[in-house]
Amino acid sequence: LCAGLALNDGPTLPAKARCLRVVPDWLWERDPPNRMRKSVPDSFIELTIREGRNRQVRRMTAAVGLPTLRLVRIAIGPYRLDGMAPGQWREEVA
Repeated sequence: LCAGLALNDGPTLPAKARCLRVVPDWLWERDPPNRMRKSVPDSFIELTIREGRNRQVRRMTAAVGLPTLRLVRIAIGPYRLDGMAPGQWREEVA
C-alpha cells in the first residue's frame, strides 16, 4: 500500500498505511455488526490516499489480501469529522 499498487485501471499513488493495534475509541459500533469468522482475524488499518478513484480503498486492500469489511471516512481534504457522531452535521465556513 505504501509503495502504490497496480490496479486494473492503472497504478495508484503511494498511500500512508498504519496498522492499528486496537479499535479506535472514536469508532462507533456497527449496526448490524460485521459477521464474525473464527478462522479470519479482524484488523484495523488507517489509510491516507491522495486520489479518489471508484472503490479505490476497497480495491487496494483486496489486492494485498485484506478485504474491506467496514470503511469509515474521517476526512476529505481539510475537512475532518473530529469526533462527530453518525448523522451529526455542522456548517463549514469557506
